[in-house]
Amino acid sequence: MNQVSPHRVVQLISLRVISKPSLSLSFSFSAKRPSFLRFSLLTRAMASHIVGYPRMGPKRELKFALESFWDKKSSAEDLKKVAADLRASIWKQMADAGIKHIPSNTFSYYDQVLDTTAMLGAVPPRYGWSGGEIGFDVYFSMARGNASVPAMEMTKWFDTNYHYIVPELGPEVKFSYASHKAVEEFKEAKALGVDTVPVLVGPVSYLLLSKPAKGVEKSFSLLSLIDKILPVYKEVVAELKAAGATWIQFDEPTLVLDLDAHQLEAFTHAYSALESSLAGLHVVIETYFADIPVAAYKTLTSLKGVAGYGFDLVRGTQTLDLIKGGFPSGKYLFAGVVDGRNIWANDLAASLSTLKALEGIVGKDKIVVSTSCSLLHTAVDLVNETKLDKEIKSWLAFAAQKIVEVNALAKALSGHKDEEFFSANAAAQASRKSSPRVTNEAVQKAAAALKSSEHRRATNVSARLDAQQKKLNLPSLPTTTIGSFPQTLELRRVRREYKAKKVSEEEYVKAIKEEINKVVKLQEELDIDVLVHGEPERNDMVEYFGEQLSGFAFTVNGWVQSYGSRCVKPPIIYGDVSRPKPMTVFWSSIAQSFTKRPMKGMLTGPVTILNWSFVRNDQPRSETCYQIALAIKDEVEDLEKAGITVIQIDEAALREGLPLRKSDQAFYLNWAVHSFRITNCGVHDTTQIHTHMCYSHFNDIIHSIIDMDADVITIENSRSDEKLLSVFRDGVKYGAGIGPGVYDIHSPRIPSTEEIADRINKMLAVLESNILWVNPDCGLKTRKYSEVKPALSNMVAAAKLLRTQLASAK
Repeated sequence: MNQVSPHRVVQLISLRVISKPSLSLSFSFSAKRPSFLRFSLLTRAMASHIVGYPRMGPKRELKFALESFWDKKSSAEDLKKVAADLRASIWKQMADAGIKHIPSNTFSYYDQVLDTTAMLGAVPPRYGWSGGEIGFDVYFSMARGNASVPAMEMTKWFDTNYHYIVPELGPEVKFSYASHKAVEEFKEAKALGVDTVPVLVGPVSYLLLSKPAKGVEKSFSLLSLIDKILPVYKEVVAELKAAGATWIQFDEPTLVLDLDAHQLEAFTHAYSALESSLAGLHVVIETYFADIPVAAYKTLTSLKGVAGYGFDLVRGTQTLDLIKGGFPSGKYLFAGVVDGRNIWANDLAASLSTLKALEGIVGKDKIVVSTSCSLLHTAVDLVNETKLDKEIKSWLAFAAQKIVEVNALAKALSGHKDEEFFSANAAAQASRKSSPRVTNEAVQKAAAALKSSEHRRATNVSARLDAQQKKLNLPSLPTTTIGSFPQTLELRRVRREYKAKKVSEEEYVKAIKEEINKVVKLQEELDIDVLVHGEPERNDMVEYFGEQLSGFAFTVNGWVQSYGSRCVKPPIIYGDVSRPKPMTVFWSSIAQSFTKRPMKGMLTGPVTILNWSFVRNDQPRSETCYQIALAIKDEVEDLEKAGITVIQIDEAALREGLPLRKSDQAFYLNWAVHSFRITNCGVHDTTQIHTHMCYSHFNDIIHSIIDMDADVITIENSRSDEKLLSVFRDGVKYGAGIGPGVYDIHSPRIPSTEEIADRINKMLAVLESNILWVNPDCGLKTRKYSEVKPALSNMVAAAKLLRTQLASAK
């Protein structure tokens, strides 16, 4: 076997076939043409499949087109042109790489669940839709709100950092086929010479991911709507068949959850009802993100009219045992062996071994090599990372490279193994395992020693709050914000030019100081009680810290969609983590010097840094989290020494990392909450520790949140219709400070003083006034000052109004 440099693998997986996908397979190549180009056309028939693909584009083309359209700087046609070009390039890329089953309808202008809501015509009445094809006005109003109505709720897509728009359903909803997007995009690909597999969010998962609409009883059974939505699915399927579709993919990811017998029966009922409509089509049902429970596996593999089943074999390793224990004869297995959630190059030799074992069970012609889930959750293309360290780059594969990995495995499984490609991959795997930059023994020992203590603060929260109030002297219902203020174009330019060494450090520091001073003065003018410095020096709440910690690497274009046009650029944790020097003390001290009011030191917590990074997969996540916790602990204690008496340690992603299966949740919550306590267990009683969480379902982990032992927690509340407050109505006692968000910052809409006061009154009905804080749902980074100033002004006015009412009631 020829040995290949580990760096060569990046070159190999970056090649593209120039020729058109319609070229004959008998086309002859010169012997000098690279081997990858030869096999990519010769293996068109190999059984390979991609669950889904990123939408934003390699340079975030869709993001900029969306924001230009929203700002009325470009037309709807301009936006559609960018979208069509992106779709065409993605389909061609997969066809040129040799993928057999190429997905369509995984593109979205905002969110695939919202697309399904549009397809079903399930538009809440407040958006004024009166029928017909749903256009951008209604679609984006549902996603973002508008001047007169708020947006629909947004929450995390399972345990990812992607957010979906939650459908609002009830018995009165009249479903109708109102968006033909799935059929239009299938036809669009076909016109380009690419035969695709249309992808739909499955009917049962759609309902299970929905919530009862406002005014509908919380006990309303969403699954009771199944027979009302199936006629629309049948119409879509009929149109797809008429357009020439031969395969169709239903994503039913809720099958990996702990479902009861009634919920599982809904799958049997739905696909039995669809069976006649699906006749003549090959149907694959995709599951992902975790092991599928035994009962769900039995239900899934018994469904009528289904040709194949897709499983996540990266996060669902126990699913392998279910398949080995019995797989229905004659059905296709879409084996998700290439990780759709992380950016590490696949261990091709190990995956090929797994695939061969599965082939022996399901049959040679019935195994399809696939990704573990949609590649939506990975960065787009490693080719664009020209500044990344060469050794680390050889260990990685982004979405474009994962397509090549899938096809390379399919080719090898059919007996046409590309030895050069596999050799390069093996060399990269060996390089990563042996690299001295990965391991720091001192860090590993320090993290291992943490397990001997619970790291709790010596005094209970009630006594700490008394000590803090004596020092801070805050009014009742104190006001604050979550941390960031708008990131203007000028601010981004200064940071960009400093990074490119076009401005000196002195000029950069001067510009950031001026921005901090401006933000501090604005907050004083608004009469906010506990201030923030606005984070003008920060690009992202995780990346900023990762850049100052050892064991992290960074990309230039490794963007991943979080929601709508919002993208994040997760750092890559490749080795043991430590803090070489203070990270925020300089800027926090400057900010505090500008005011006599309390200034929050702003940190990102260890669990959030972990969950919002691409994490190393060669050790347990808990070990990495403990290492990060020690680094943040050092920073917390240095902030306290510098005179910062309020420190916020954001754990926005605590709920996001919760395992999907209940049997795995206690272990996660134990080490995640412990990691947070480690960060602040050494501070004085008078130092007030805040934390923040956003856009997830928290009620089921409220006791773990209490166990974090923070002095104050701020938490998303407004967009989810005060869902959080129900946990306190149900008798949960919370003695620490709490600030359920009073308005949604992910919408440009400006709430009135009266609206905010009404929200605060709802909070006062279930929470004591002496622990209640008033704050927005989240940071203000993505908003404009023209929105931020009036919204915060109204927030402060509402807090003052309620203070007056509370004082007069005594």
